Amino acid sequence: MLMRPPVAMEATGLYPHCFGACNPKCQPERRPAMAADYVPPVQKGFGQFVDSIFLLVLVYCSLLAPLLLKTPDKPPEAETAKAHVTWKELGQNPAMEAQWRKLGYDAQQAKPIITSRFDYQIEPVSLIVTALVIVGYFVFVLRVSEKQYRQVIAEKFGETS
Repeated sequence: MLMRPPVAMEATGLYPHCFGACNPKCQPERRPAMAADYVPPVQKGFGQFVDSIFLLVLVYCSLLAPLLLKTPDKPPEAETAKAHVTWKELGQNPAMEAQWRKLGYDAQQAKPIITSRFDYQIEPVSLIVTALVIVGYFVFVLRVSEKQYRQVIAEKFGETS
């Protein structure tokens, strides 16, 4: 039994399961007519430039904001009265002391660096705002993508509901 080549099926518009002539009960099914090829919108060079500058400004501001909003550290008055600090009081061994000296620090200069601790406290308001911004952006991207997806499908295959 000879089979028709796929090109012949495409040319006739028949689905592959029905050759039409091989089975008289089989009615030829036509494929839906396709709309014109989808051509996505093209963004001009100026728009791309504005977008890239905008993103660079956002990144710069997001990196600079914590530095600008940080309050300056104030050393307690009781510790400033003490003039002489030793490496032992700072909890540094001789190897650590040698490394500090290579960096150009003496015990008095290294004290604020050694004694200051990182603050790992989580602020609930900031956490909630950050989560809302991320979730909001995610929802926005999904809605815009769905809208654009439906537009492409409508242009490619016609209106379907």
